[in-house]
Amino acid sequence: MNQSIQLAPSILAADMTRLGAQAREAEAAGVDLLHVDVMDGRFVPNITFGPLIVEALRRVTSLPLDVHLMIVEPERYLQAFAQAGASAIAVHLETCAHLHRTLQQIHELGCRAGVAINPHTPAAALSEVLPFLDFIVVMTVNPGFGGQAFIPEVLPKITQLRAMVEKNQRQIRIEVDGGIKPETAPAAVRAGADVLIAGTAIFNAKHTVKQGIDALRAAIAAQEAER
Repeated sequence: MNQSIQLAPSILAADMTRLGAQAREAEAAGVDLLHVDVMDGRFVPNITFGPLIVEALRRVTSLPLDVHLMIVEPERYLQAFAQAGASAIAVHLETCAHLHRTLQQIHELGCRAGVAINPHTPAAALSEVLPFLDFIVVMTVNPGFGGQAFIPEVLPKITQLRAMVEKNQRQIRIEVDGGIKPETAPAAVRAGADVLIAGTAIFNAKHTVKQGIDALRAAIAAQEAER
């Protein structure tokens, strides 16, 4: 596993009236990428962003934009998000009838390709697509809303995926998404995560963006020091 744990603020929790400013604050605080949760009201019970938000973010930040499509028929929208400025696109295994083809499309559009899996989906479901992946998004909440509690029962699956990736000698990053905060980040890192996606722990009225990021970095550093 890469020893450098990356942080990806989820703009789902950002103040939409200050989205550009908050993206720049996160970049200035040293995060590695921005995570964009796209929801359609069909696969998940919420509606969020489209390509226009990605395009707007691309104009205000040089950070990679990690677009997470929580939508049905994601293949219909890949080109629009790639053209808007997505650096990486993840689709849900649960929504793709022809997953290999969809991953190939993402690569052909010049983006990194990933697959996201819900808490109930087993690690083994990804075994046949590992050669086509750049990253995996492991959901540690049921997708649809920010601010949910971390589901610790998913941790063994993260460890399984880390073992699968290393056995196949693939450079695949494992992103963990849902309920990440200073109290839960160390467990995700111990399990095998190397990218932590955090929303309300970073974008929160109780503290600045930098303070939220610093608190997560401190929790990660404490965990790494124990290795």
